[in-house]
Amino acid sequence: MIIDDFLVLKPEGIYCRYADFYLDPQLPVQHAVISHAHGDHAKANNHSVYCTAFTRKLMELRYKKQAAKDFILIHYHQEFFIKDVKLTFYPAGHILGSAMIKMEYQGCSYLYTGDYKLQEDATCEPAELVKADVLITETTFANPEIQHPNVEDEIKKLNKIEQNIILGVYGLGKAQRITSLINQFCPQKEVHLHYAIYPIHQLYETFGYQLGKYQLYNRKSLKQNQLHQVYLVPPLTFNSYTRAKGVARVFASGWKYLQKGNDAALYISDHVDWNDILYTIKEVKPKEIWTLHGDGMALKQYFKKDLVVKLL
Repeated sequence: MIIDDFLVLKPEGIYCRYADFYLDPQLPVQHAVISHAHGDHAKANNHSVYCTAFTRKLMELRYKKQAAKDFILIHYHQEFFIKDVKLTFYPAGHILGSAMIKMEYQGCSYLYTGDYKLQEDATCEPAELVKADVLITETTFANPEIQHPNVEDEIKKLNKIEQNIILGVYGLGKAQRITSLINQFCPQKEVHLHYAIYPIHQLYETFGYQLGKYQLYNRKSLKQNQLHQVYLVPPLTFNSYTRAKGVARVFASGWKYLQKGNDAALYISDHVDWNDILYTIKEVKPKEIWTLHGDGMALKQYFKKDLVVKLL
């Protein structure tokens, strides 16, 4: 039987009262189960953190001694218990080390997706969908009007831009994926990295993911070479280049508002779109859907005659 309050939202985050742990807590807690290393999911100063090996390394890179008091490393498909709840990690396909978290308690299963994507991505493990009684899904792009375009077609847009490009990316996950895609589909381009992104590329490579050619940003090199240079920068740096002359401004994101005012649109997202969410539901075969991280109203309306959809 599905327990309606198996997960509840508290100020600290998503709480499982039946085993006293939090999923991706927003404030420090005693027991944190962390789906992936993005800063809005992996916060510092938790006591015990259950996560994948890459998530731990990235948190240590970002937070140093404040990363956590204790890390318990979990492999994909490894079953473990927190009190009476059995948990298992499955690849989420969002970024390297990202995990969906299946929780089983009193004969009922709950699958928390965290952030996930189904598109092919050579820089992380592919998503693995498993059956569960309750699907707890992100709804970042849960809108029937949103369908992510073909990634190869999108990245090839850069081939039409000869001048140097300032390319806004999120430093973890998106930057590595874009670097790999440029090397694969835009081989004449030279990738330069912002100093905050470079160490994450190197960390990916220690985990066996070769991203192709790239170099640390060299101002002199970019000034001397006016063509085919692509400088990957985080959002804050990108916003500071609003008056840059002689370069094209591009931002890699699934959000339409982030494409406004740029020289080209680059719709590359690391989240599921509407069709991918529907496919996930078909594969997981849940009896109920609980929604997080976005707006679940479209799903609630779509399934009003077939499934219970609860907005957490």
